Amino acid sequence: MDPRLAAVDRPYDGLAALPRELWLPTLISAVGTSEARLRQGPAWLTALEAGELPDVALDFDDPQALRPLRQAIGELGLHELAREAPAAAQQVLRTALWHLDRLIDRQADEPRETAIAEMVAAFRAEWTLLHADWEHLLALLQDLGELAALQRDALRGRLARREWQAAQQLAALLTRNPALVALIASLGRGLPREAPPQPAPAAPGRTRVLGQLVETRRPDAPGEILGVRPGRNLARMLPSEAAQLRHPLLHKLWRARLAEARLMVWDEEAVLFDRRPGGATPLHAAAQAAPPPLARGPMLVCIDTSGSMRGAPEQLAKAVVLQAARTAHRERRACQLIAFGGAGELLTHELALTPAGLDALLDFIGQAFDGGTDLAAPLAHAVAAVHSARWQQADLLLVSDGEFGCTPATLALLDGARQRHGLRVQGVLVGDRETMGLLEVCDAIHWVRDWRRYAPDPQSAYADGHSPVHSKSLTALYFPNALSERARRHLQV
Repeated sequence: MDPRLAAVDRPYDGLAALPRELWLPTLISAVGTSEARLRQGPAWLTALEAGELPDVALDFDDPQALRPLRQAIGELGLHELAREAPAAAQQVLRTALWHLDRLIDRQADEPRETAIAEMVAAFRAEWTLLHADWEHLLALLQDLGELAALQRDALRGRLARREWQAAQQLAALLTRNPALVALIASLGRGLPREAPPQPAPAAPGRTRVLGQLVETRRPDAPGEILGVRPGRNLARMLPSEAAQLRHPLLHKLWRARLAEARLMVWDEEAVLFDRRPGGATPLHAAAQAAPPPLARGPMLVCIDTSGSMRGAPEQLAKAVVLQAARTAHRERRACQLIAFGGAGELLTHELALTPAGLDALLDFIGQAFDGGTDLAAPLAHAVAAVHSARWQQADLLLVSDGEFGCTPATLALLDGARQRHGLRVQGVLVGDRETMGLLEVCDAIHWVRDWRRYAPDPQSAYADGHSPVHSKSLTALYFPNALSERARRHLQV
């Protein structure tokens, strides 16, 4: 923006450097001045995210109130808590502004020093309770959450659930299995990223061929003035509109009309001519943009919750779901959980980092695995999702002990999705040996033969991960003719 135009909008032009969640508390807080809060707020966030206390000079033009509050932040270690955690930094600044705003509510006969001391004490009391919660949450989710969306009460309520403790234990499980973490990260086929925004005219250009001349008209580009129209482009604002900025009352009307894009601005159009033989190729089509890089597509995570998965397999399956959610959020990908048991037992959740998505994840972590196994319904649901536009580039991850069968009709559904959309089915086999079920369904299988290491009871038999089964391919060893061609492809060396 032109510096002269920015000067007109001061101090409110400082809002652009602040997260939207901090706009309201920064503007309405009764401490200091609006200009100082807007100018110094980004510096507070920068310091907190660097794990440092904000400089003493960042006092919002009210050092009497800010210095004891800054001291409390340091003594509570909130700057360390907010290190490389933007959401935590925003929460610290948001609560600081909220408590500072309470100073205006003091009694008329109450000294300001007393009100400041009470405000700092209230801030300390609140963060004494929140500090441990935030430490647990950041250690568990790290890069998983849009934590700024979680308000204090909502955060405290979720951390009171016993599933948080279980989730903390699950988060540490996969550190023992980096190959499985890499498999989860590889899910989702490549698809073009959104191209970076390019400057474009407000309306498509019009091209006309005149012999060897090509005339291209670009509406809303600097050039010929066609008239006047409503808009918010300050560079083309009429002088009569700019005159209102210095009026004691009309400047408020000017701001409202700017927000509604109702200012009177010049309507311009650029006219470009290019001489070329044939004259058939418009100017803007001459250069071809380079193909954008590839990103990974979404994930469908299908989890067997039957009774045979109780114990260590259940723990591992839940850890896979948590890791999938972490990966999906970090890479801005969609992730859908499909939990299945017996006939009619099908549960689907989208693992998005919203309060509802977090609740769904916690509900699954607290769920007990029980019942039978019916694979037809979850696979049919996954295939139906892949046929939709949003999930066409998805990969399917199936986590199970493989104690199931698969009908020819279900296999045909999968084959159709493979042929039409390139669907890949990755299997995680939590067991000691191959099973016909997973061999028939999956394109590739990741065996977790040391699944006993993930048992909730560390004193259980084979807690070191040793498998009592001497071969993972018992069927191929003793009954080779029982394997179909589809199953043999996994066993070929």
